[in-house]
Amino acid sequence: MTAYILRRIIYMFVVLFVVAGITFILMHAVPGGPFDGEKKLPAEIQANKEKYYHLDDPLYLQFFSYLSEVIIPRVTTQAPIFKMDNDYLVSIKMGDYWFKWMNFGPSYASRSRTVNDIFRDQLPVSFQLGMFALVIAVAIGMPLGILSALNHNQWPDYLGMGVAIFGVSVPTIVLAPTLVWVFGISLKWLPPTGWGAKPPFILGIFPSTLGWEYFKYAVLPAFVLGFGSSAVIARLTRASVLQVIREDYIRTARAKGLREQMVITRHALKNALIPVVTVLGPLFAALVTGTFITELVFGIPGLGKYFVTSISNRDYPVIMGTILLYAVFLVISNLVVDLIYAYLDPRIRYN
Repeated sequence: MTAYILRRIIYMFVVLFVVAGITFILMHAVPGGPFDGEKKLPAEIQANKEKYYHLDDPLYLQFFSYLSEVIIPRVTTQAPIFKMDNDYLVSIKMGDYWFKWMNFGPSYASRSRTVNDIFRDQLPVSFQLGMFALVIAVAIGMPLGILSALNHNQWPDYLGMGVAIFGVSVPTIVLAPTLVWVFGISLKWLPPTGWGAKPPFILGIFPSTLGWEYFKYAVLPAFVLGFGSSAVIARLTRASVLQVIREDYIRTARAKGLREQMVITRHALKNALIPVVTVLGPLFAALVTGTFITELVFGIPGLGKYFVTSISNRDYPVIMGTILLYAVFLVISNLVVDLIYAYLDPRIRYN
């Protein structure tokens, strides 16, 4: 198992390198630049800006220089200075030295902030919202799918699949404003916009206080974000459970006289959950790195809106940093999913 994990970690770096290369090529292939606006800058100012940000260097030099700043850690005696060229996402004091790692560079659109500043302020909010949404998606989707499968072609099945079809069919851009109008404006049960936690965050990502004042801001956006995902999980769970309960070993377990509850929980669900767990990996990465529509409708200061606006502004460091961040979450979650496979199915072994 240890050798397998080490191999996967090596493959992770290869995947991240390929993702970074493709993203870099596509960014620079799009016409325009970060300093092109409605009013064209004088040629001298344009040249000075490009020189300051090293955009006049050859593309291959820009790419490898960026990767070296992100990947290669530094150990120095200089304390962290949160400025353009000295800002690292990880800064740990070790005696008289500082361990610095992951400098994603300055933001071309937000001149007073670096990409790491944006990550520190906005990523924790998107992460918290995504985790709430994932919990809601699993809490609704899996029981609904199991209930539908165990009552195949009966009214619980029709009700569960009706809810799932509704969740898949209604887009976030429709559901979010509707819930804001009903529960936030008309009934005034929940705040229509905003987020209940502000920096500083515990470990840089978790809220410092928990309570109703925090959760009341998360209920509506988390439900909107998780409801569509719960529909996908419910349909997948139903199909998987239906397939498993028709297998020979399930019939054998029932023939031995085992209780139906034990047959389902101990023998059927573990194997039925494998396809569901496969979906949860990419779903986790997508939710915790920000969702533009939900954050926009509910006025949540998350990472999603910065990523979308960075594309139109040609803010190369924000684009690269966000995509690499998503790729890191994705490859790590996929590794965790593979390890969970071995727990769910003892026949799966990694050498």
